[in-house]
Amino acid sequence: MSVTTVPLRPVSKGGLWLLGLGVLALIGVAAAFAWHMTPRIGFEVVKEGTGPSPTKADVVLVKYEGKLDDGTVFDANEQAPMQVAQVVPGFSEALTRMKKGGEYKISIPPQLGYGDRAAGPIPANSTLHFTVTLLDFRSEAEVRAMQQQMQQMQQQQMMPGGPGGPGGPPPGAPQP
Repeated sequence: MSVTTVPLRPVSKGGLWLLGLGVLALIGVAAAFAWHMTPRIGFEVVKEGTGPSPTKADVVLVKYEGKLDDGTVFDANEQAPMQVAQVVPGFSEALTRMKKGGEYKISIPPQLGYGDRAAGPIPANSTLHFTVTLLDFRSEAEVRAMQQQMQQMQQQQMMPGGPGGPGGPPPGAPQP
């Protein structure tokens, strides 16, 4: 059995450069197409805030109003605490770009919101539009410590003979 070989002509250095440039151009076009096709949130700074931005591990306090495309308000709150990691992906992404005291307008496409499922007054496949003010934020550890302090204070007030408890002095009064 014999194998027939076909001789290849050598490729010039100029040809290799052209081939390399062509491959790079193709990769660039593919990356631009992929970036363009990825759903993104709309993010507009109405009033710039100050300081650092929250992380996904933080708890934020926000004032917000949420509307549908037709202008229907589906939710609003003057002071809502939220764990950044536990809201829809588009809202979480927006929160990590905000600064304390800032006001923002965000639009969340369905893919980064509730997708093809309805959520309360929000129909399936809805784009969500929010006006959000970041009032404050704390780390999850700070929030847990604050909650523990509150629980301890409540327990002390409920103890018989303790400050504020039955038979005890009023809170803030000197102890005997």
